[in-house]
This record gives sequence, C-alpha cells and structure tokens, in this order.
Amino acid sequence: MEFKQTDIRAIAASAVKLINDDWALVTAAANGKINTMTVSWGGLGELWGRDVAFLFIRPQRYTRELLDESEWLSVSFFGGEHKQELMFCGRSSGRDVDKFESTGLTAIELDGVPCVAQAQVNLICKKIAVQTIDPSGFLDETIQKEYAANDYHRVYVAQIVKTYVKE
Repeated sequence: MEFKQTDIRAIAASAVKLINDDWALVTAAANGKINTMTVSWGGLGELWGRDVAFLFIRPQRYTRELLDESEWLSVSFFGGEHKQELMFCGRSSGRDVDKFESTGLTAIELDGVPCVAQAQVNLICKKIAVQTIDPSGFLDETIQKEYAANDYHRVYVAQIVKTYVKE
C-alpha cells in the first residue's frame, strides 16, 4: 500500500462526486487517540490563495474533539469502494468503538498525519480556520430542517498541504 505524492490538480474526479456520492473519511489524532469519521458534506477549492478542503462536523462527533485539539488532519477518498466500512464510520462513535479495528481499515501515517491505507487518495491538511454555522445567515428557511436539534456544524477550512495517491 504505497502512496506517491502528486498535485491536487492531478485528481481528475469531481469534488462533488468524491465527497457527496463516494464519501470520504476525515481522520485526526490528539492526546494519543486517533479517530476517523465519514463525511458527505464538504468541498474542495481555493480560498485565501490556498488549496483547501471545507469540512462540516457536528458538535456531538468524537472526531470533532480531536480536530479541535490537532493542527493536522487527513481527508481520505476511496472512489466509491468500502461503502460499508464508511457507513459504519459514519454511524458509530469513536468513543464507543475502535473504527479501524471494527472495519478492517488500517491507519497509517503520511508525513506524521494519520491517514487510511485503503484510500485511493489521502489529503494531508492543516487547519487554517474554524467557524460554527450561524443560522441567522440562512437565506433559505428550509435549511433549518437540517438542524432540528440546533446542533450546527462547525466548518473547518483546512489547507491541502500534500496530496498522495495510491500507486
């Protein structure tokens, strides 16, 4: 399971397909703990002259605790494979189970950042901004239905520092 570094622009797949259709895992480590979670809301693009990933994490997620404590994270894409494992990682809490052990996915480090060995693409990212969604900014009132519990996502803007693809 070797990876080679490439430019993010060499990834031909649509960001919408990668995140919304195929899903991704966000992985972070802090205080000797590692966790991963499935994301299907987010984006890839440019902000402040940097290549970035936009991630939306609800407050109750264990991974959010680790993201808040860590400067670094990874975003792993699988090309539609491992949907069952990603479903488990989205429905289960790392407070209760070891997601890697439970799914058979393997945590590895690339440049000291935890990633997933089975991924086709691993983005090594550094947090550069964090902001909790403010519902007063919703221009479409139907968006509020996504937040019946008022558990507004925290938006993480993470600079894509390196991109690795499976060889």
